[in-house]
Amino acid sequence: MSTLEEIETAIRLLPPDETEKLLRDLPALFPELGGDAEWARIVHDAQPRPAFSKLIDQIESEHRRNLTVFPELQESDFDRCP
Repeated sequence: MSTLEEIETAIRLLPPDETEKLLRDLPALFPELGGDAEWARIVHDAQPRPAFSKLIDQIESEHRRNLTVFPELQESDFDRCP
């Protein structure tokens, strides 16, 4: 049995609360995974956020009225240092 198989078996044997803790801790163990997991959590968060929704509605309304307020990004914009 390989080390990976042993780890997978150990994970499967964890009680639910320890599995949840592992899921929360994985981004710290593997930082390269943290971004995608965090964005997925944000995207699927169903909690209402009225102030944020109002702000987004205002921005979308302004964008529809005046496209020049929000210039299109160019690839070179990402090369600039703040």
